[in-house]
Amino acid sequence: MQTIHRIGVLSLAEVLTALYALIGLIIGALMAFFSLIGAGLGQAAGAEGAWFGALFGVGALIIMPILYGVMGFLGGALTSSFYNICSGMVGGIEIEVR
Repeated sequence: MQTIHRIGVLSLAEVLTALYALIGLIIGALMAFFSLIGAGLGQAAGAEGAWFGALFGVGALIIMPILYGVMGFLGGALTSSFYNICSGMVGGIEIEVR
């Protein structure tokens, strides 16, 4: 058994930034898709302000990956910092490596 005593703060933060940004891109694309459908239906029904829904959807495609990436970076940095503090007290996580 091997024991993980320390996790690199920036290493985990960078990995989680990439993963969360990808998740944000997928969620932003879904939000954009459904917002554009809603805007199209609203425009067909003659509703005012349907352009706002389309603008929101396209904005989500840009904003969501950025917000998720920032939150992933902060979450990764905090998680690895807390792990490093706790592993010093209790000894770390044991894993089996082959």
